[in-house]
Amino acid sequence: MKRLIIIVGILALVAAFAYARAPKSDYQWTGSVVEVDNDHIIVQKGDEKWEFAHDKDTKVTGTLKAGAKVTVKYLMKATSIEVKEEAKKPVPKKK
Repeated sequence: MKRLIIIVGILALVAAFAYARAPKSDYQWTGSVVEVDNDHIIVQKGDEKWEFAHDKDTKVTGTLKAGAKVTVKYLMKATSIEVKEEAKKPVPKKK
């Protein structure tokens, strides 16, 4: 009986890991800091400039200042989604 409980417990644990949701993918952007203040940073890579918001919970290692080379890791998360009605297609006129 004890062996059966252990086997069922192990199977439940394996099933829980198998059906666990995959972690959210993060992305990264590497470049030079153009501008930084208390709540945002602008990073330039080539001709492109990207602006990132950050707060007290953002982990920063090193000194964040203009000219420093940085790698920003970020998640893409929707803050709102607004669905608009599709434009109606004009009805062709009969001749």
